Amino acid sequence: MKQVVQNYKSGELTLLDVPAPACRPGGVLVRTAFSLISTGTELMKVSEASMSLLGKARARPDQVAKVMQSVASNGVGATYRKVTNRLDSYTPLGYSLCGVVTEVGEGVDDVAVGELVACAGNEHALHAELNWVPKHLYSPVPAGVAREQAAFGTVGAIAMQGVRRGEPQLGDVALVIGLGLIGQLVVQLLIASGARVIGVDPDADRCALAEHLGAFACGAPGSDIVDNAVAAATDGHGVDQTYLAAGGSSNDPVELAARLSRDRATVVDIGKCGLNLPWNAYYEKELDVRFSRSYGPGRYDPSYELDGRDYPIGYVRWTERRNLACFLDLLATGKLDVAPLITHVRDFADAEETYRALNDGELPALAVLFQYPDAADTTPAADGNGAAGAVKGTFMAPDARKMPFTAPPAGQPVGIGFIGAGNYASSMLLPHLAERDDVALRRVVTTSALSAANARRKFGFAEADTDVDALLANDAIHAVFIVTRHSSHAALTAKALRAGKAVFVEKPLALSESGLDQVLDAVADSGNDRLQVGFNRRFAPLLRKAKGRFGRRIGPATVRYLVNAGSLEPGSWYARTDLEGTRFAGEGGHFIDTVSWLLDADPTSVYACAGPHGQDPQITLRYPDSSTAVISYTTSGSAKFPKETLDLTADGKVLTFDDFVRASVYGRYRSRSPRLPGGRDKGQAAEVAAFIDAVATGAPMPVPVTSLVATTRATLAVEQSLRTGAPVTVSP
Repeated sequence: MKQVVQNYKSGELTLLDVPAPACRPGGVLVRTAFSLISTGTELMKVSEASMSLLGKARARPDQVAKVMQSVASNGVGATYRKVTNRLDSYTPLGYSLCGVVTEVGEGVDDVAVGELVACAGNEHALHAELNWVPKHLYSPVPAGVAREQAAFGTVGAIAMQGVRRGEPQLGDVALVIGLGLIGQLVVQLLIASGARVIGVDPDADRCALAEHLGAFACGAPGSDIVDNAVAAATDGHGVDQTYLAAGGSSNDPVELAARLSRDRATVVDIGKCGLNLPWNAYYEKELDVRFSRSYGPGRYDPSYELDGRDYPIGYVRWTERRNLACFLDLLATGKLDVAPLITHVRDFADAEETYRALNDGELPALAVLFQYPDAADTTPAADGNGAAGAVKGTFMAPDARKMPFTAPPAGQPVGIGFIGAGNYASSMLLPHLAERDDVALRRVVTTSALSAANARRKFGFAEADTDVDALLANDAIHAVFIVTRHSSHAALTAKALRAGKAVFVEKPLALSESGLDQVLDAVADSGNDRLQVGFNRRFAPLLRKAKGRFGRRIGPATVRYLVNAGSLEPGSWYARTDLEGTRFAGEGGHFIDTVSWLLDADPTSVYACAGPHGQDPQITLRYPDSSTAVISYTTSGSAKFPKETLDLTADGKVLTFDDFVRASVYGRYRSRSPRLPGGRDKGQAAEVAAFIDAVATGAPMPVPVTSLVATTRATLAVEQSLRTGAPVTVSP
């Protein structure tokens, strides 16, 4: 299928062939009829992409700060690969459309195939022929609403949320600054709420349009028309609310809002303009400044948008989906009219030229719609690779096949399949595979069609789609890399082992004993134990060199391992403990595995204690020879302190390890402090090489399955010990 994408590094905007998305549980597959170009938000994004790297940095200082923090934590090399991967990737455009449901996912019962829906979301309502949309980001279109008007649903919900934040009452006078697409909708919504509206915009045509739609008066900023209209409508007191729907960096809108507002009025920011508030003016009138967050409550909440957990209407009357439905109802009853806002309707095939003309100013427009080929056909779409409905029961469907592993023929490359191609896979794993002559990147599968297309373009995969079963059925694929979210690891690993593939799965192997049993059952049933978990630290060159210099250990050892993990970014999927397990369950296996490798043994017992709400756990591990290790996993430390520091003491010697930068071994007479050139190397390259060599030659896997299982059980035991307050024995 076709999708509009842009490369943020080069600025290239193109209509790209990508795999069709699969219909996942909790949502519907929609064939697009019309999608709306947001001439404000999208063109700002298009303009940023055409800037130099310095210009991009100036436009996004928040991202620059994240890069500098990553350099401090991960080193220049790893950060460079991560940033380059993100910049040199296609990103989607679009967030508002109308289309026809072609397939309904498990758990959805409010729409049927063939129904018309309006869809929202900058990850789901894209300029693409097909989109998968979760249930809270679509709404059925009422009878009588034209498809092209229903495509305004998202921007309508944005404008509606802004008006709700202002809380207008009958008879209020409102000022709308900025009469672009959002501003024009705000004008109509305010009028429908019983308010009188005065508009401000430097464009005379937009002012005339707003007056045509019912505004009391409109004029340019600072004009007598606006000042006189405010004085006449408010008896000189000033407006009750001001809605900032303008863009740009100018501070004029907030200054105008202060001058024309009454005492204790409300100012609502909907757009993205300068907000250097003149303190005296806002203080003297005690103005109430409010922000409007996108489409409404639920926005940016994964449990609402992706998991379908609604907010009770008694507590949250207007969610983003209810705003979307309300906007459509207002269209159906004639209270709103978006037809006058449509300045151009272009064929989707002309998307590249349309964006170029808009960006160059050759196509002055308020609202531009893409019209797609006839969307009346309700037959589920297919792309020739069985992608339609391919992930029904997605990654969790059982597979009856039980096949032992078969190594590739001698002299033949190892066929590789990837399930998941996010930032970690693209920056830390795939670059090491793409440069090898003894592997063939056969197929990449992701839930996002664009992620698969990006991986195919950058790393040279032969095929890209959204069908896991097709990947596992491909006999030319000998090894599968599973780099998805934690909750899917165990089921995908079991399925791939049963399909006769060697499996490299990122940590953790499993989030529960039942998940681990699922993997072990697959090993027992199929006879295939060709398994590697992404515990890369044991492969780090600096740590391996330090262990070698420490030498053979005779007596028991004591290990202290401080992990300065830091806080998560707001909205991180790592924080979704109900689905993805605790943060330690996801990451802790790294550190347990590292200690076990240093001590050449698996832990026999685990005891853990933690602060409030399970924060900052302290884990004590005991080993068969009475060695002990304490892992302190902290999230409350300084980001400027190294992430990982470790001390191992035994036999009159001490090994110290400082965050992949320096490792020293102190004996009775000397110390050695070698420094690894080239920055931090956490072992991913060596780990991947060891796995591929084992698959190609049939040699034993780099880490025995017994060790992988012991580390997983010890990681799970941490949660049990925190619950019970007692030590937990780790079963062999």
